[in-house]
Amino acid sequence: MTLLVETATGPIDASELGRVLMHEHVFVISTEIQQNYPQEWGDEQGRIDDAVSRLTELKDTGIDTILDPTAIGLGRYIPRIQRVAEQIDLKIVCATGLYTFNELPHYYRRRSASSADALTLHFVQDIVDGFADTGVRAGVIKCATDKPGLTPDVERVLRACAQAHRQTGCPITTHTNAATERGLDQQKIFVEEGVDLTRVVIGHCGDTNDLGYLQRLLDAGSILGMDRFGIDGYLTTAQRVEVVAQLCDKGYADQMVLSHDASCYIDWIEGEVPLAPLPNWHYLHISRDVIPALLEAGVSEEQINTMLVDNPKRFLESQNLGGY
Repeated sequence: MTLLVETATGPIDASELGRVLMHEHVFVISTEIQQNYPQEWGDEQGRIDDAVSRLTELKDTGIDTILDPTAIGLGRYIPRIQRVAEQIDLKIVCATGLYTFNELPHYYRRRSASSADALTLHFVQDIVDGFADTGVRAGVIKCATDKPGLTPDVERVLRACAQAHRQTGCPITTHTNAATERGLDQQKIFVEEGVDLTRVVIGHCGDTNDLGYLQRLLDAGSILGMDRFGIDGYLTTAQRVEVVAQLCDKGYADQMVLSHDASCYIDWIEGEVPLAPLPNWHYLHISRDVIPALLEAGVSEEQINTMLVDNPKRFLESQNLGGY
């Protein structure tokens, strides 16, 4: 059976994914600000050319695919991603879902159809039919839980993601706040909704060295997103490497994936990337710095390939389990 993974340039065989960074954005944009105050964004073609250059440089380091979890709420615009993807050899997996820490956009607050959540309907549409008229289908479902916790609207998003997952087989990746152990909240909701937790990446687990918390997530079966290398405000690179090395030593290499959560452009923080306060927060940090540090810490080449190749392949090809 051929297992296909959806990308911005069409479906590919899962075996073609190669080395995958499992949480990287291309553009993170406050859409209404960009549309009404476009000075900072500047020239559209210039931004696209810059992304092509940065992602080509990433490909040259041996990374073959990125998962871009830019859902609604992060400025997702697939035609722009298509323009980038068509000019590079690196593959981009796109996301459906919705990103909020508190409340839903007003559009969704009172919308439903035939007793189905409007969120679920949109997520399934993105997976089955594709984003608008682009022909690109979502390869992953994205949601978020942060410090505010399971607000009523956040819980609704998580349940809608779970329902879309059950209908289509598409896997789930998340944003969490590790310090407040929000991954456990996500797992609780997903279990209630009948989600197989082995098909969920709990994001931003690399922001903590609380091995007790991480062990609970692992024991439930989820994959840990060690996916913010370069964001030193939570843990330094050395601390992040130490956590990954400890978990590899305990036999958990097959339940971790690596990434930076970086982007070519993000308007949430003033300044161009890489940002001066975070000089290592860019696409190349893992290839240039983190992998050598992991090897020095005792992580084997085989374990690194497990985290960069085998786990992403197993996770992304699982979208075929839905039978749509």
